[in-house]
Formats: sequence, structure tokens, C-alpha cells
Amino acid sequence: MSIAGEGLLVVVSGPSGAGKGTICKRLLETKEDLVVSVSNTTRLPREGEVHSKNYFFISRDEFQDMIKKDGFIEYAQVYGNYYGTPRKFVEENIQQGRDVLLEIDIQGALQVKEKYKEGVFVFILPPSMEELKSRITKRGTENEKEILHRFESAYREINYVSRYNYFIINDRVDTAVDKLSSIITAEKCRVDRFKMKLIGQ
Repeated sequence: MSIAGEGLLVVVSGPSGAGKGTICKRLLETKEDLVVSVSNTTRLPREGEVHSKNYFFISRDEFQDMIKKDGFIEYAQVYGNYYGTPRKFVEENIQQGRDVLLEIDIQGALQVKEKYKEGVFVFILPPSMEELKSRITKRGTENEKEILHRFESAYREINYVSRYNYFIINDRVDTAVDKLSSIITAEKCRVDRFKMKLIGQ
């Protein structure tokens, strides 16, 4: 009897500058059975970002049209721009048994948690607030006012860690990636998920 079932929905978020993007990128390089959901956004691409790889860069009108058609499992306005996770891609891959990775902001992650309580929610923390500020500054993508705004937001956002299933302190990227991979492996071995698969046969 096959006990194959639906894939996992793995949601990774944390304050800006914590390194969640780097961790997710490294993890995807090591896990063939993991696919990433590319978000839609109304913001302009940063230098080096590629349409359909980093984000789907769309207009506000296009984004609003998708909202009306219930095309997102979550969406949020962050720093004046909209971000959203396309529903169709996520649900189709999970139903086909593939694990889906969402790297999204905290506001969006909490929306997803309301709809997908069986999801795996992981919060990425910086080793210190001083290191976080240094990382944001070194990116060179924001001006001084934007850096201060992101840093202040990070203080507030860290309080949401209690709403997640797991946390990872990103002091070394390789170690953080190993921990995230271990969390996914452990979730696949949980007895209650095993029972759910058997019931679904």
C-alpha cells in the first residue's frame, strides 16, 4: 500500500536582513523534491533581479485584478508595494506530492497560517540586532531613511516569532540551511502526518 500523500507547505520568513533569501536559495540547491513559489509584486526590480525567477513584477492594476479573482493565498502591502503568493501554483504542487517553499514577509505568513494550519512555519532570526543593521546597510539598496525604517520594523517583527513552529538563528548560512533541511525531514516523519496520509487512502 502506498502512503504517498500531499507535499508540505514550508513557510520561511523573518525581518528584513535576517538572511532568509540566502538560506532558501541554498536549500533549493540541495533538495530536488522542493519547489519555490515565486511571488508577484508591484515594486520595481532591484539590480540583478530577474522577472519570473525572483518575482513576477506586475502592475498595480494586474495585482488588483488577481485579488478580485481570488488568485492569491495571501497578499500584503509592504513598504508601499504589494506582494502576493499565487494560489494555483502552490495548491497544484502540494496536491501532486511536491513540497512548496514560500519565502514571504511576516504579515503574509500569518495570513497563510490561518488557511493552511498544517503548514510548517519557520522564523529566521539574525544573531544580533547590530548584525542585522549591518546587513541591511551593506546591501546598498536603500537610502538612510529606508534603512532606519526597516531596522525599526525588525524590532517589532521579531515579537511574532512565537506564532511560528520553529526558529533558526542565522549566524552561519550553512548551519542555518542544515537546520531548515532537518526541520522538513522531521515534519515528514511526524506520526500525525502519517495518520493523515493513511486516512486519505
